[in-house]
Amino acid sequence: MDFPQNVDAKGILNPRIAKQKFQLTRHIPSPDLALFVEWYWIIHWDLRGQEPHTQDVLPYPSVNFAIEESQSGVFGVVTGKFTRTLVNSGRVVAAKFRPAGFYPFVHLPISQFTNKVTPIANVFGSQGDTFERTLLTTEQDNAVLAQMEQFLRDQQPERDPNIEVVNDIIDCIIEDRSITRVDELVARMSLNKRALQRLFNQYVGVSPKWVIQRYRLQDAADQLVKNQTTDCTDMALRLGYFDLAHFTKDFKTIVGLSPAEYARRASSST
Repeated sequence: MDFPQNVDAKGILNPRIAKQKFQLTRHIPSPDLALFVEWYWIIHWDLRGQEPHTQDVLPYPSVNFAIEESQSGVFGVVTGKFTRTLVNSGRVVAAKFRPAGFYPFVHLPISQFTNKVTPIANVFGSQGDTFERTLLTTEQDNAVLAQMEQFLRDQQPERDPNIEVVNDIIDCIIEDRSITRVDELVARMSLNKRALQRLFNQYVGVSPKWVIQRYRLQDAADQLVKNQTTDCTDMALRLGYFDLAHFTKDFKTIVGLSPAEYARRASSST
């Protein structure tokens, strides 16, 4: 079975350098799993004879189920910047769940997984360990993806109407950048604020405020690379910020560089 690719690479910081160091592919799930899984991703790298590469990522509000030789596990939402150093050669195969899509597999508040890596056996028992060993010995990417899908099907997750509710809310955040505060989101979706907070704690693992900010910062980093500009005032306004100062503060707190510094570094990378 072939798995169509999703070419979106948003969230990868300094993507021009990243492309020189590793190959990332994102693959669309089969229709029966699309309620739960947003995409699968595979990274290959071969840095033998080269310096290690440290890669920064602005993660999505999603749980990832990742398999690799050195560290497999269930990776909860990372509220800061995720940093990983690649050495020698290797491969990572993972399922990136929709923001509310992992809950039916565990029926636990997803906030319990936030900023943590949970061993596979702690989540899926001995079946998870067996799956990990099988996948690590499979070379072909399509075969690996087929195994991942079958394993997820075998867990028999139940369709939960709250998944669609949460993802409709998140789609609203993504598509309407004028939403900059939780109160605006509550008004748009006609929800009780406390109910919204509880829903996100249970199904997403982070707050609605965090999700709003994270998507805006991902958009900003993506546009800074594509536009190669250091004039960020208009961008800040288009992303819903009231002024450049607030945008710069949020961006630098997470990325570690001001928007202007990040744009200069991205444009000078070869």
